Formats: sequence, structure tokens, C-alpha cells
Amino acid sequence: MTPDLDPQTDLSFTRTLAAPRSLIWECWTDPKHIPHFFVPAPHKVTAVDIDLRVGGRFDTTFEVEGNAMENHGVYLEVVPGEKLVFTDAYTEGWKPAPEPFMTAILLLSDAPGGGTTYTAIARHRNPEARKAHEEMGFLDGWGTVATQLETYARSLMP
Repeated sequence: MTPDLDPQTDLSFTRTLAAPRSLIWECWTDPKHIPHFFVPAPHKVTAVDIDLRVGGRFDTTFEVEGNAMENHGVYLEVVPGEKLVFTDAYTEGWKPAPEPFMTAILLLSDAPGGGTTYTAIARHRNPEARKAHEEMGFLDGWGTVATQLETYARSLMP
């Protein structure tokens, strides 16, 4: 079920990935997989720390053009195999972040032929943050991540 989207503050896309939902879920929830797809190449993930539970951490460090970028977040909702909701508005222990950017919602369902219907939603605190994310290249960036995820997940298939 897709949540109601607010065109003023939400960005989203849906794509069918040619990999089973269980494998897409594993890629998103096992820290060893995150570096293989989570940021558009040539940028890379250099550290991941996941505590997969509501209130647990989802922390990543990226390297972008030689600069380290730390991202600290927390899971708001975890529905195994179906839904992940995480945000940078809080860190572990429900500590408010000084400059939150967005909440991400990932929805997974079975697609015909054994693939996965993959919906990514980015919710922002105001229209200005949404616009900034769109102008940063939300569709291209998150689309690239979805393509990298699909390619990586397929490489894990027997």
C-alpha cells in the first residue's frame, strides 16, 4: 500500500526490478550489501552500521569527490520483506538531528515474473527542502541507485 503523497513535500518513483523481493530486502537490510548500491557511482559508501529495528540506527558514511559525508539516521518502521522507513530527523535513541533533510520510505512487493515492484519515497519537512532535493537530482540519483541495486542483486542470484 502506497502512502498518500503530498506533491508539495514528497518525491517518489516506482520501478520493477528483475530480482526477487527477498533478495532486494536482504540487500537493503544487511550492511555487507549497502556499499554495492547505496550511492551513485563513482561515489562510494565507506562505512555502514545497521541496527534493524524501530528506533535502531541506519548510519552510513559516503565518499563524494574525496570528501567523507556522515549520515546518521533511525528506522521508524520495519515490516520484513515489505517496508522500510528511515529518517535523518532523529538518530539512535530518538535524539533530534539539528538539520534533518528527509524521511525515506521503501515499499517492496512481488512483481509478475519473480521480480520486485520497488517504490522509493522521499518526504521532506517543507516544499523548499523537496525542491532542493529534486534539483540535486533525486530522480537520476535514486534511479541510479535502483539500477545499481538491481544489478548487484542479480549478481547474487544462482
